[in-house]
Amino acid sequence: MKIVVIGGSGLVGAQLVRRLEGSGHEVVAASPSLGIDTLTGKGVAEALAGSQVVVDVSNSPSLEGEIALDFFERSSRNLLAAEVAAGVGHHLALSVTGTDRLQQSGYFRAKKAQENLIIASPMPYTILHSTQFFEFIEGIVEAGADGDAVHVSPAFIQPIASADVATALADIAVGEPVFGIVEVTGPERYRLDELARIVLAANEDLRQVVTDPRARYFGAELDDRSLTPGDHPRFAPTEFADWLRRHRR
Repeated sequence: MKIVVIGGSGLVGAQLVRRLEGSGHEVVAASPSLGIDTLTGKGVAEALAGSQVVVDVSNSPSLEGEIALDFFERSSRNLLAAEVAAGVGHHLALSVTGTDRLQQSGYFRAKKAQENLIIASPMPYTILHSTQFFEFIEGIVEAGADGDAVHVSPAFIQPIASADVATALADIAVGEPVFGIVEVTGPERYRLDELARIVLAANEDLRQVVTDPRARYFGAELDDRSLTPGDHPRFAPTEFADWLRRHRR
């Protein structure tokens, strides 16, 4: 099977490419650095020729709402049109658990716009909603830094290793499109401020974590449903403590 991975040189994309190649598939890793640019359309038709599946794990170069919206709308329109022209049978896109519930955030409004374009297109599709990656927890904590303190929401979060997201994508890519959303999540639920304390302690960082219900997450205030999966997610195996031991600074 020929599978094109848009964003194939990124955190999830590179892992996905390796998994698919290891299963014997013909894989095209697509990104602007590799000469395939969905914003301009450069190289897209050539990359898609003869492919059965396209997996879009690309991301906006900025979290700022207008930039993200322009990226996701232009990229998705170009890609979906090229897939229809090439006779691709399955469009699989990576999105975010809680997108519908985080519409205060310009970034998540942009992700919702991307999802709407996919759903409205004639392409058979699957959208994978993933909870937040372990790899990004430290950055989320740092976003609340204020001198010797870090302000973090106490909302629930159920994060996941990016490697487990790549595994889920690889499995879904070779299956039939579901014409809907599939959800994947990590095995454990934490309070976000609790997780922040774990990360700071692992890094021997002495800053105080201040529990702040009004602390923002990509511009949105959180509640206990914002970042957690629905009733029937796929559960990934990697626990945060095990991942953290392997990835400590």
